[in-house]
Amino acid sequence: MKKRLLSGILAGSLLASSGGALAQTEVQFWHAFTGRLGELVAEQIETFNSSQSEYKVVGSHKGNYSETLNAGIAAFRAKEQPHILMVFEVGTATMMGAKGAVKPVYNVMSDAGADFNPDDYIGSVKGYYTTTDGKMLSLPFNSSTPVLWVNEDALKAAGIDPEIDLSTWSQVGSVLDTLKKSGHECPLTTAWQSWIHLENLSAYHNVPFATQDNGFAGLDTELAMNGPLQVKHLQAMGDWAKDGKFVYKGRRNEGGADFRAGACALFTESSAGYAGIKKEAQFEFSVRPLPYWDGVEGAPQNTIIGGASLWIMEGHESEEYKGAAAFLNFLSSTDIQSKWHQDTGYLPITAAAGDKTKADGFYIDNPGTDIAVIQMTAKAPTANSKGLRLGSFDQIRGILDEELESIWSGDKTAQEAMDSAVERGNKLLRRFEQANN
Repeated sequence: MKKRLLSGILAGSLLASSGGALAQTEVQFWHAFTGRLGELVAEQIETFNSSQSEYKVVGSHKGNYSETLNAGIAAFRAKEQPHILMVFEVGTATMMGAKGAVKPVYNVMSDAGADFNPDDYIGSVKGYYTTTDGKMLSLPFNSSTPVLWVNEDALKAAGIDPEIDLSTWSQVGSVLDTLKKSGHECPLTTAWQSWIHLENLSAYHNVPFATQDNGFAGLDTELAMNGPLQVKHLQAMGDWAKDGKFVYKGRRNEGGADFRAGACALFTESSAGYAGIKKEAQFEFSVRPLPYWDGVEGAPQNTIIGGASLWIMEGHESEEYKGAAAFLNFLSSTDIQSKWHQDTGYLPITAAAGDKTKADGFYIDNPGTDIAVIQMTAKAPTANSKGLRLGSFDQIRGILDEELESIWSGDKTAQEAMDSAVERGNKLLRRFEQANN
């Protein structure tokens, strides 16, 4: 990507004819970050505000991803919407269906005269947020993909070589056996169970999560994550849970605190876990690719992204949209994006940012931090691994969480749980389809 922070948008005098400074145009940015990520977002906002004097971005935390999306919807109905709203990836179809609520990024950039080229963004990221003809609807911001985090000290304590191959779930299973026999109380835990162990599992093995190209090809999609591959994986995890080898901590990232504290040996989590793990872990850790099941044709394919993108809301003045465009261009600029990638573990959303990170020697100094990038880009995405675009997906995730918990507790077999999830989820998809036709 060409180096550009505010070129073509911030040009012009900031002084009135009387010699006094003009008032800054304020841009409201609602996001879902707290902790270390919240600090880094605040730093980005301050850097942008300090770099020019025409616009002032005001960041506001609005709760977790679901709460931030709901806050934005409620604000739009009350005509108090922000200019920029962070929406997690499962809310993409909801935002696309929100007629009159959003202003596509490609229109915002064009109207502002911004130097903006969608081809600068890596395909596995931008595809999630673009139309079939390549028009970008929202700006990728914090894009991550799941990996396997390893507490090497815990492996050593169990007599396991910390360099052991963990590329397949069969090999992981053998390590879990050894950890359990050694008395380890938390051999494996996970964050974001549906995203990692159903959505990414499906993409990584190139099997459909839903019909109609996982929803990209039409609203008449139906869920398909009750197939043999998904059932095999979830039943294995259910058996591990029964034996105390997999310890379920919660639906979001409740297991993160346990891993960072050294209580769990293996942890499937977002690549963006890097920021917190690097800051808090008092043990030797490494990051590995997400395991796959050997013997599945085409596996491993590529994983898909999580995280969020930035949507521009309708109902604002043209000068405010110019400020929003300037801020989005700033966030995508090579220096800012490469720093964000290096600080957080989120993917570099542009090829230039990835190239700069490599040239900086970051991957050499921090082994494994390039795994997420390689895992996402080594193979061209297929219809099964491009991503998911399903209506009411936040609610469907709630159903999946319930059904997964029934497997971990032993109340249902994996097949029973996934059959139930498909039936329940398809009802929501039909309602979404009817509402958007």
